[in-house]
Amino acid sequence: MKNFVEELKWRGMIQDIMPGTEEKLMEGPQAAYVGIDPTADSLHIGHLVSVMILKHFQRCGHKPIALVGGATGMIGDPSMKSAERNLLDEETLNHNVACIKAQLSRFLDFESDAPNKAELVNNYDWMKDYSFINFIRDIGKHITVNYMMAKDSVKKRLSTESREGMSFTEFSYQLMQGYDFLWLYEHKGCVLQLGGSDQWGNITTGSELIRRMLGKDAYALTCPLIKKADGTKFGKTEKGNIWLDASRTSPYTFYQFWLNVADDDAERYIKIFTMLDRETIESLIAEHREDPGQRKLQKVLAKELTVMCHGESEYEKALSASKMLFGNSTSEELRSLDEQTFLDVFDGVPTSEIEKGDLPCGILDILAVKTNMFPSKGEARKMVQNNGVSINKDKVGSIDYEVSDKDIIDGKYILLQKGKKNYHIVKVK
Repeated sequence: MKNFVEELKWRGMIQDIMPGTEEKLMEGPQAAYVGIDPTADSLHIGHLVSVMILKHFQRCGHKPIALVGGATGMIGDPSMKSAERNLLDEETLNHNVACIKAQLSRFLDFESDAPNKAELVNNYDWMKDYSFINFIRDIGKHITVNYMMAKDSVKKRLSTESREGMSFTEFSYQLMQGYDFLWLYEHKGCVLQLGGSDQWGNITTGSELIRRMLGKDAYALTCPLIKKADGTKFGKTEKGNIWLDASRTSPYTFYQFWLNVADDDAERYIKIFTMLDRETIESLIAEHREDPGQRKLQKVLAKELTVMCHGESEYEKALSASKMLFGNSTSEELRSLDEQTFLDVFDGVPTSEIEKGDLPCGILDILAVKTNMFPSKGEARKMVQNNGVSINKDKVGSIDYEVSDKDIIDGKYILLQKGKKNYHIVKVK
């Protein structure tokens, strides 16, 4: 067994830890869980810290449990929220739970015969038949309102900053999460709850409930909330979240996100979001500092995460697509891109529309009449004659070239290129 707490410490992945946690884990294999709110049918990279903690936990010889909150997801966690969430129906939650399990299986071993294989549980299974009267009799009497009101997540929502206040529904959330810990302690031998630092109040409510009801010790460990070096929110872009689902965020866009992180962030992220060992990471950081322009850290970080989330072949495609704008890519490589990746690679490129009935059409008309890529046919002619125009990465060899159906990619796009870096997309309707 490896020392789990030591592993997290050097990676900068511990915010708070309950006394005795490290000693308990060194006694032998233990079970721990992380709760995930199934508010969408995909995880995003904001979930990755908790997922990586479970991955390290399993690698250190312990049993990870992923709890998908089918019951608590119907209520919404008030932690760090300024307004109440929309409540999800059971059908939507079931769909989200199934999708999330499929994603978690890329990180955790659920299928082997190992004694510490991962397990996925849904708290709806033990909450659905628990009557309100029994819950408040059995559980509610052990935790005082004073105790619950003292939590930061509650105090923030009840402060004057929030006009809406907090509904009883949300107020009950920490009691339900506390009961989850109690249930897992009794039925799965789970002694530790893991999560983000915003969950510390909810987690300690669970350990307190176990202490008061069972007279047993249960433990808590949280990781810091990840922010970018400039203080802005991690994982958010102008277009929103970076998702793990390839249909929401293409592997190319996912790869590019990590490739473009700042140097200071790359040094932290490589420790948190990869399974590379300490010696390898310290060597990579030293190499990067010697020549930051090579972006060695970012390249390794982007590769490790893209392979982990999407597989080796999608990483290779993302790498190939990354060279599309500035490298010597071929027409064959361009045509191999799926539509979403094509649009992601050429995001922001000027676009014109033509009717399919306009084809075939002379190259000069396409360049200067059907699109505004050139201000005149004269300038377009000069550039073509100087071998400076490409269609779909193939050089146009003659001013007499006819653009036709064979030049259409994915049944709807033609990529024009002027020089090395100026692109124009023609959308064929």
